[in-house]
Amino acid sequence: MREGHCGLAAKQASTKANSPKVFGQARKPAKMFRAGLYARVSTNDQQTIPLQIRALREYAVRRGWTIAMQVKEVGSGASQRQLREKFLDAARRREVDVVLVWRLDRWGRSVADLLATLQELQHLGVGFVSLTEALDLTTRAGRAMAGLLAVFAEFERDILRERVRAGLAHARQNGKKLGRPITAGLHTTQVRKLHRAGISKSEIARRLEIGRTSVRRILETRS
Repeated sequence: MREGHCGLAAKQASTKANSPKVFGQARKPAKMFRAGLYARVSTNDQQTIPLQIRALREYAVRRGWTIAMQVKEVGSGASQRQLREKFLDAARRREVDVVLVWRLDRWGRSVADLLATLQELQHLGVGFVSLTEALDLTTRAGRAMAGLLAVFAEFERDILRERVRAGLAHARQNGKKLGRPITAGLHTTQVRKLHRAGISKSEIARRLEIGRTSVRRILETRS
């Protein structure tokens, strides 16, 4: 009798484990995340793109994610990230559920830029994973770590502001004029008057502290 009772209990436990319900509620099927892979290198470092892509694809497979798109961007300047903008457009259209990058500096131009894009992705409900830094914004712990980026972004802005102030102070100490330069258009009358007096274009530019190209353009323009 005891053996029969134990067998029945085991059978009931097995049935509950395989049940489509959890605590009386329907069990939700696991969501298949659509991952977007973004790899970026400088013009002189293009050989590392295959390494980045391979690592990103292997990670996506381990997480059971499907690869919805894959972007490879090559550029030297910090502002040359046109493909990243197209990648973000795909996220805005909800074509990807998570962004995978090799390293944070491959994605963000600066701490402030990184924070801004991560905040937008979070608002869109799109996750973000950086393999090198082990930053995973699809988890609670990762989202908590991302909060530190705001601190670093503000720190970066403070440094930039301090550098600008120091540069302006240094320029004043050296007698440099600050502010917008006077436009050549304000010197039109003087340029033409000096030219009629036989003064060379180079001398006119020197006297009025404007470029020789500006002097030439003024003289070539009809009054």
